[in-house]
Amino acid sequence: MFYGEHEHSIDRKGRLIIPSKFREVFKENYVERFFVTRGLDTCLFVFTEDEWKKQESRFKSLSITSGEARRFNRLYFSGACEVNCDRQGRILIPQYLKDFAKIKRDVVIVGVSNRMEIWSKEHWEEFYRNTKDSFEEISEKIFGRGEGGPANQ
Repeated sequence: MFYGEHEHSIDRKGRLIIPSKFREVFKENYVERFFVTRGLDTCLFVFTEDEWKKQESRFKSLSITSGEARRFNRLYFSGACEVNCDRQGRILIPQYLKDFAKIKRDVVIVGVSNRMEIWSKEHWEEFYRNTKDSFEEISEKIFGRGEGGPANQ
């Protein structure tokens, strides 16, 4: 559903323009609101309402007797907020989420299939630089050699 990477900037009022390609997906799928929360690797996760409900159901099923599950759910859900795009396709990201992702002005919005990720430009460039050369190695670890990897689907 969401693909590609798009560079944008947060304006003086703290608003971020969602890429037009992603806004088209919202329109095609009748998405009016979505959820932003703390993600992994110092980015923010952005889910449509339907996808958020799937994530919520999955995480609610974790055992409350597990300390790790409790800590994860606390951080994940306490950081969540519901957002809507204004008429110009902008969203307002709360300061605590910008602080978490170390976002000041320039961001990269990355489409990761069922979600968007919002990265500070500096952190995205660092992640990409440190990870791009191990792409094939990661693929082999996840899918095995020639056994159902992306090219063998």
